[in-house]
Amino acid sequence: MRKGLFITFEGTEGSGKTTQLRLLSKVLKEYGIPHIVTREPGGSRLATQLRRWILNQLDYNLMPRTELLLFLADRAQHVGEVIEPALRQGKVVLCDRYSDSTLAYQGGGRGFDMKLLKTLNAAASDLKPDITLLFDLSVEVGLKRALGRGKGKDRMEREKLKFHKAVRRVYLELARKEKGRFIVVDAGQSQEFTYHEMLEKLIEKLPLRNKGKKRG
Repeated sequence: MRKGLFITFEGTEGSGKTTQLRLLSKVLKEYGIPHIVTREPGGSRLATQLRRWILNQLDYNLMPRTELLLFLADRAQHVGEVIEPALRQGKVVLCDRYSDSTLAYQGGGRGFDMKLLKTLNAAASDLKPDITLLFDLSVEVGLKRALGRGKGKDRMEREKLKFHKAVRRVYLELARKEKGRFIVVDAGQSQEFTYHEMLEKLIEKLPLRNKGKKRG
């Protein structure tokens, strides 16, 4: 039986979602709330290896269909091995990317049929997030930020501007259609501003034992 809270973090390249996830994890730790931090791809033992192929840390020409199926395989293992056990234990799960990334990147970016992707997502796992935080900003600003990290571009970051704009468009459409699940956060401002906006919009949904202890 599911007892925990499943929160996913989504956004285009350079949106700062991973940083905000870590900051939220610190808040939960301060409040003594049991939680785990995980990610896609790469959240399970098997997926750690899959991540190297998907993001092309190995020199290999990965076909779009292969990429899609690897993401789905990653999710099936990730949910069964990591996410569902944590939720059954009553923990909060903070996940960096999940099924909405498949719709945005493989649907918007790669052009796969959205109906097909939704079917495949359900086949990999029918587990849906309770809350999805979408960190939104212009594609141009996001890519500039991503390049400024100095880590070199992965397969997704190397895609053309048209690809990334299509990804953002799908994300915003998903958020519009599922307002009860999505929380859209302005990621175009400073890290601190984004952090405060995230907490302001999310705080009432968190299982905090003493909300008066909120830290800013």
